[in-house]
Amino acid sequence: MFSRLVWAVAVLASVIAAAAQSTVPQSPPKNGGDFASDPKVLKKVPSGVILVKGAWASASDSVTPLPEGGAITNGVLTNQYFGISYALPPNWTEKYEGPPPSESGLYVLAQLSPTEAFKGPARGTILMTAQDMFLTPLPAKNALELVNFSRKHLQADYQVEMAPTFTKIGGRPFTFFAYWSPVAQLHWYVLNTEIRCHAIEIVLSSRDTKLLENLTLDLNKMKLPDGASPTEGNGGGEFPVCVKDYAEGDNVLAHVDPVFTGHRFNSVPVRIIIDKEGKIKHVHYLSAFPDQAKVIGDALAQWRFRPYQKDGKPVEVETGIMFGMARTPARRHTDNSMTE
Repeated sequence: MFSRLVWAVAVLASVIAAAAQSTVPQSPPKNGGDFASDPKVLKKVPSGVILVKGAWASASDSVTPLPEGGAITNGVLTNQYFGISYALPPNWTEKYEGPPPSESGLYVLAQLSPTEAFKGPARGTILMTAQDMFLTPLPAKNALELVNFSRKHLQADYQVEMAPTFTKIGGRPFTFFAYWSPVAQLHWYVLNTEIRCHAIEIVLSSRDTKLLENLTLDLNKMKLPDGASPTEGNGGGEFPVCVKDYAEGDNVLAHVDPVFTGHRFNSVPVRIIIDKEGKIKHVHYLSAFPDQAKVIGDALAQWRFRPYQKDGKPVEVETGIMFGMARTPARRHTDNSMTE
């Protein structure tokens, strides 16, 4: 009886050992983890970071400034693409960076709020955005029309405090518009202008109208490019001239359509800068999967354009194109020159 018990225990032990050998890897993984040969190799996701896999913003080079490439350093917001510089009010900061550009070309340039050291009867927010006027789904041709559209389509819970009127911020023309919510007792001051065919909008919100007035006055120390205007912010000077639909019709001398191999159903908006010789020198993908950006980039490298002329001289030009689900318009080729 005792020998049979010993035999049974031995068989059970051998079965358990075999099962353990089949589940434990013969050699430890090399990329980190509890069973890795070097656990320190494992990288942890930083706290407060959200990882998103999918369509994202990217560019053909890392040198050319991008609309979303602004930053706050030592309390000063700078954005090279738009030529903006703004020293934040005392005790204001940006806690979270904005989201990536949307498919409709909307950028969150900064979202500011008071720090814990701020003293006042009420707090507030400063939201600075940029809307690509080439890609906006709204029926507006410039920043002024965009703010007028917003005023006319306020929800019933909001009331206009001041209709859009012209003013100046940092010595540049802006449109000012104010509305409020009687229920929430919140006020919004909206300041709007256009730079490089983007509607730049600064929205100040608070229950304290005195705070909003002081923030508006503080905006006067903002530095803006000469071409900023609610109706004529078309670039030029140190920036390329921006022209809607320039990548169509007679302006295109040669083109190759990108061929997508994957089954994706997203639109791919891009902004391109064309040099003085009619070649593409920069591509900005507002929202694209990596494989889509690669295919579009390879195709655009073969495009050639009629050089854009201003005052009889060729200059760089910036324009937008929609790929993916958007239909590519028919192109006609002639020898007519494009002048301004």
